[in-house]
Order: sequence, then C-alpha cells, then structure tokens
Amino acid sequence: MITSVKSEKPRIGITLGDINGVGPEVVIKSLHDSRINTLITPVVYGSTRVLSFYKKLITLEDFAYSQVKSREQFIPKVVNVVNCWDEVIEITPGKPSPETGRAALLALKQAAQDLKDGLLDALVTAPVDKSTIHSNEFPFKGHTEFLAEFFDTSDYLMLMVSEKLRVGLVTEHIPVKEIPLLITRDRINIKLMILEQTLQKDFGITKPKIAVLGLNPHAGDGGLLGAEEESIIKPAINDMKNKNKLVYGPFAADGFFASGQYTRYDGILAMYHDQGLIPFKTMAFESGVNFTAGLPVIRTSPDHGTGYSIAGKNQALEGSMRQAIYTAIDIARIRKELSTEK
Repeated sequence: MITSVKSEKPRIGITLGDINGVGPEVVIKSLHDSRINTLITPVVYGSTRVLSFYKKLITLEDFAYSQVKSREQFIPKVVNVVNCWDEVIEITPGKPSPETGRAALLALKQAAQDLKDGLLDALVTAPVDKSTIHSNEFPFKGHTEFLAEFFDTSDYLMLMVSEKLRVGLVTEHIPVKEIPLLITRDRINIKLMILEQTLQKDFGITKPKIAVLGLNPHAGDGGLLGAEEESIIKPAINDMKNKNKLVYGPFAADGFFASGQYTRYDGILAMYHDQGLIPFKTMAFESGVNFTAGLPVIRTSPDHGTGYSIAGKNQALEGSMRQAIYTAIDIARIRKELSTEK
C-alpha cells in the first residue's frame, strides 16, 4: 500500500549532506531503529547507491529502504529514498571533493523544493562542507542562509536546542572582528522577537522568559570594558520590557553559564557564535540540535560537522541526528496542535 502526501504521520525529509562525511552513517544509524518509522514517514534525499555503500561499510546490511517512484507518493513503515543525481560519484570517506559538494547541493535543493511544495512536514539536514558546496549556485555561508533566501525570509534565528538549553544568536557565521558592527539595537530586537515567537509557537511556552548575554567581558563592567551593553544591549532589552516581555540582562556570559543561571530561562540570546555554542556543545554535543527559527517551514540539523576524520570508520555517534529528527517531529506536532486551537 502506498500513502499519499496526506498521510497522518509527519513526513520528515532528511538530506545525506556530504557523502564523504559522517552524514550517511548517522542517517542510517538513526533510521535503523524501527521505532522511528512508527512515528514518521522518513524521506531521504541523496542516493540509494550511497546508502548501499555505507550500510555495508558499517555492517548494518539489514537496513531497508525503498526508492521513491513518484514525487507525490511515499511508502509507509520503510525508509523512502529520493535519488537526486544520476551520475556515479566516487565515494571516498574522509576526503572532501567538489563532486560531493555538488551532490549535497542537489539533494538540498530537491528537499527544499519538496518542503516548499508541501510534500514534507519538516526537513532535517545532515552536515555539508562549506568549502566544497560553495559555488556560484550556492554563494551562502551554510544551510541557514540558503533556506532563508529559498523561503523568502529576511529575519531568522539560528537556535541551538537541547533538553537543558535553547540558545539563539544575534550574529552567526562571521569573522570575530565584524561582530561589533552587527550588534545593533534593531538587530537585537528582531532576534528577541523571533526567539519569543518560536518559543511560543514551536515549543509551546506561553510566556517565555529570555536571558540576554552581554558582548564584552563582565558584560562591559559598567562601561569600563566596552560601551555596547550600556548604549545598545540594555536599550534593546528595555524596548522588550516596555512591551511586557520577560527579557532580562545583559549577563556576563562566563558567570551566567558557570553558575547554572541558565536553568532559570526558557531561551538565551547570545551575541555571537562561540559565545553561545561553546557552552551549548560542552553540555549537549551528542544530543544538541540546530533549529532555524523564523522560517515558515521546519528545519533542524545535528549540531556537528562533516567529521571527515572519523567518516566511514563506524565511529560516528547518531545521537544528535536522531534528536534532530525527534525535534522536528515535536515542532510539527506543536504547530499542528496550536493551529487547530485557533
């Protein structure tokens, strides 16, 4: 029996990412657990040849899948696979190449189009290599920026999610010297509004409590170590407070995490990448998820990269990929529940 796109189970698209990285391995390991197929209809974007190669390499040869014959039909209770390229691409685990970068882009484009067309309920993306996928066709810094443009979204938020933490970023993948130039009152306000909205509609928190970190050491120490806290960050926080939002700070990042103060908040807004991701990955590296908030669609990914050094060695842990799938399921469920209540 074949189910159409009206299946009650959420249809979760999953890209293989760079096929010479750990993406195929963690996807196979995640979907090898038959329990997950009772929750979703998984649709993998990549290549059956790649899955065949890796299931033998990691000795999971009983991993079953079915090639999608029609764009609008998926088979329930098995892993559906959409072949995104016809040519034979050499698979050499651990070795980046332009060919695997192009393959990753083909899979991403097909999955994104199916997501836009309503064939999927959510998308989970395995890691890509920014250096090999980058081209005239993909002039972006990563998945997030590509998907924001693809879905015509100017305001979005990179949000790292785990059981203990939800950390959003004011700035993402930029050189450190450029960070202060992008820390503006308007930008912080936009990110705070997206963070509050996603905590409400995607995580079901009616009145979220949000902490804002400072930019400088000791949150500027009253202006002795930098002026941004007094001139930019505090006014942005006050803007939100004047709208009756539960926003607090700015907090010195080191003490905020070291003291366990983060446990008192539903969401945290960090000023830059490493400020938020170092504590996050320290506490949740094997179970953390990257969620793109602010999009009209649902997209998650594991919080690790291509892992070339362990690719093909059966060493990659699938915890973060599995959790990315579960997070996509949870957000899809919450959005559906909230939409039926209106």
